[in-house]
Amino acid sequence: MNLCLAVSLWITLPISVLAAGFLVRIFIIQHDCGHRSFFRSRRANELIGSLCSLMTLTPYAFWRRQHARHHGSWNNLDRRAASGLDIYSSCMTVAEYRALERWRRYLVRLTNHPIVANLLLPPLVFVILYRVPFDAAKGWRRERRGVYLTNLALAVLIGSLGLALGFGRVAAVQLPIMVIASIVGVWLFSIQHRFEHAQWMPDASWSFAAASLGGTSYLRLPRLLQWFTGNIGFHHVHHVNPRIPNYRLEECHNADAGFQLVSTLTLCTAIQALRYALWDSGLDRLVPFRFAAANSRCLRRLNQHSGD
Repeated sequence: MNLCLAVSLWITLPISVLAAGFLVRIFIIQHDCGHRSFFRSRRANELIGSLCSLMTLTPYAFWRRQHARHHGSWNNLDRRAASGLDIYSSCMTVAEYRALERWRRYLVRLTNHPIVANLLLPPLVFVILYRVPFDAAKGWRRERRGVYLTNLALAVLIGSLGLALGFGRVAAVQLPIMVIASIVGVWLFSIQHRFEHAQWMPDASWSFAAASLGGTSYLRLPRLLQWFTGNIGFHHVHHVNPRIPNYRLEECHNADAGFQLVSTLTLCTAIQALRYALWDSGLDRLVPFRFAAANSRCLRRLNQHSGD
């Protein structure tokens, strides 16, 4: 890509799509290292995960601690706060949304709009937000230190490349890759937890097995895309046992008949799933914002008529 810049930026941009695919796969390797599943050796997982973080711009120890919270509370209606600042694997109920003041409803709809949540925010999260320990508890000293050490390593790495090649050229190569990879990565994570028939349940009925099989999806992708995404489409298997490495997920999925019963998404239905954001306890499924707004108007009209 750097060499192609001498000809035209428009030649490098299509290559950035391919490079972003490799970066997504690198993030899946970092993800597995965070679960200590990619290698048998804990030290190997820590080393490779930390090296991957310099390419994904995601501080390894900090992200691993954050992600562990997700695995302890996903699709649990009573423990949504435990996930921290996470709009991608959490949700608001229809009743909670309707109880908000009008300006807050607009704000919630804006931050969850597919263009904002899935195109604009992901690059900001990886490029800017991960430069600070934005969601770290006070006791996360090692994780906070990891954020700053990652920033220092990135400053040395990017600074060296900039001095050697020119900072403008480095930005022209790296930013498109990071933008595309972050958008794809966040989309993958989001739609595997927020699709129409994803099951959300109170803490009393929540269990790892129930939440894994009912609250996560199987994203069936073409074989090439499955490789680039590191088999993360078998997300239900991953949640049943996070210690299964990505290169064993498909084998486990095929070996257990129970895994065949989970909600299956295709590339097309996964894109459509981006509109589902609110949990409707009456319908026992996720619904779009417009559904809640339409029902709210109907309720107001019924109340007016009953008053008349």
